[in-house]
Amino acid sequence: MGQGSKARLEVRQARRGDIPGISQLVERAYPSLPPYKFGELRGQINNFPQGQFVAILDGEIVGYCASSRVTEAMAFTQHDWEEISGNGFGTRHVPTGEWLYGYEMCVDPAQRGVRIGKRLYEARRALAELLDLNGIVFAGRIPGYDKAKRAKKVEGPEDYLTKVIDGKLRDPVIGFQIANGFAPVGILTRYLPEDKQSRGHAVQMVWRNPYVNPDEPPTHRVPRGVESVRLATVQFQARAVANFEEFVRNVEYFVDVAADYKADFVLFPEMFTMSLLSFAKKKMGPQEAIEALSEFTPRIRDELTRMAMEYNINIIGGSHPTRADDGDIQNIALVALRDGSIHAQEKIHPTPNERYWWKIKGGDSIDAIQTDCGPIGVLICYDSEFPELARRLADEGARIIFVPFCTDSREAYMRVRYCCQARAIENQCYVVMSGNVGNLPDVENMDIQYSQSCILTPCDLPFARDGIAAEASENVETLTISDVNLDDLSWARSEGTVRNLGDRRYDLYHIEWDSGVGRGSSAKRERARQAAPAGPQGGGGG
Repeated sequence: MGQGSKARLEVRQARRGDIPGISQLVERAYPSLPPYKFGELRGQINNFPQGQFVAILDGEIVGYCASSRVTEAMAFTQHDWEEISGNGFGTRHVPTGEWLYGYEMCVDPAQRGVRIGKRLYEARRALAELLDLNGIVFAGRIPGYDKAKRAKKVEGPEDYLTKVIDGKLRDPVIGFQIANGFAPVGILTRYLPEDKQSRGHAVQMVWRNPYVNPDEPPTHRVPRGVESVRLATVQFQARAVANFEEFVRNVEYFVDVAADYKADFVLFPEMFTMSLLSFAKKKMGPQEAIEALSEFTPRIRDELTRMAMEYNINIIGGSHPTRADDGDIQNIALVALRDGSIHAQEKIHPTPNERYWWKIKGGDSIDAIQTDCGPIGVLICYDSEFPELARRLADEGARIIFVPFCTDSREAYMRVRYCCQARAIENQCYVVMSGNVGNLPDVENMDIQYSQSCILTPCDLPFARDGIAAEASENVETLTISDVNLDDLSWARSEGTVRNLGDRRYDLYHIEWDSGVGRGSSAKRERARQAAPAGPQGGGGG
């Protein structure tokens, strides 16, 4: 018997590698609606991997649906799309929620005869049954409503729904959903204002799980398991070195020690490469020094990648001045993962000191980085003092945020420290800090350092009493290590004393990110430069 052919159509859980294909699909399916940003799709997948499905036909993504678990109260009260979807990031997911809420469903217009939508609904239904949920809820579009309203065939969305159910009017979307076992239970007004065909309204559709007794629904709890990650932070001594190789040996020493302790991550401080200026043949001014330092970027990238792979550890390489593609000098953290990949995170907000002395420009992209221990984020020093950035990383699924910093005084250090503790509480995540100690007498603007590196936690019952998992002694070169349990974050976010992420008032406020974020909008960055004053302020950092 001959060998069978490969299946052409597959429905499976979405993966992060599907994000470009999903984005293109959504644009094809809904050309009149704003497209998803990559960060939003990353958040949907990271926040509830089980609930996102793609349909793939002949190697191309032709269908996508996104969903979250929500409580009954959330599902059956009036809400809009931004509120229930967490502004498109999927952050309203509640691990103990009794209902599966579908907030996205799209099918390639060229493939609507292959029953892609029906297959995606079946995948959702199977998930709801597997998780023992009460059922599925979603808001369905009513694309025929605007036309019917203009023709004066209906008085309002409720009248339109009644006439569609009675067969007096036809709506292809509602008809399809009813045919797939969903029942309309009411109208959600102003659900998606951008949907002009529906005049912003939607029909709330429900499928009830026949295997769950509505009189005795199951109780869902977050399992108190252990998903342990070992974190290491280096309090790094700023010291003169004879050459590049000596600097690498100093870095490699701490990588080696952290690896010996089986750490998953090791963090170095902001500007930890400034020692490379100590063997310059002449004393340079601040801007000339930064230009010279940026020339080491390729070698530093190669060494961090080598060490990450050789020592089997993920390295957050502090930060290093780097010339960007547009010619600007930016303060960039290189993240070398033990799988051999390397990522870069720009510092979004240079301090007035950096802008004046070093002419460093701010970046325009902030996104979570996927690792073998889940998504992480990096905020370089001063960026930790802007809550919007950490919230975006948390929305994309980051559970650990690394903060390399460089401060010269206790006042400067405490600005960063207090803000990092606040970010850990607000986002119910771990925050790791790493700073420099010592001094570099012949290097401009790096005269003295103050640091107390630490690993911070939220403040709730499963965590350390003071919200400090571990901290170094002040101003001493050392390595600080601690185990953290990522499952404790899941518990705190769903059943903790306070639930900062889940209790946000999406009906009152949200952050609207510029569409150019992550796509290299140089014009936007130029506007930011012109608006940001710079002057000969003293040191301080943070």
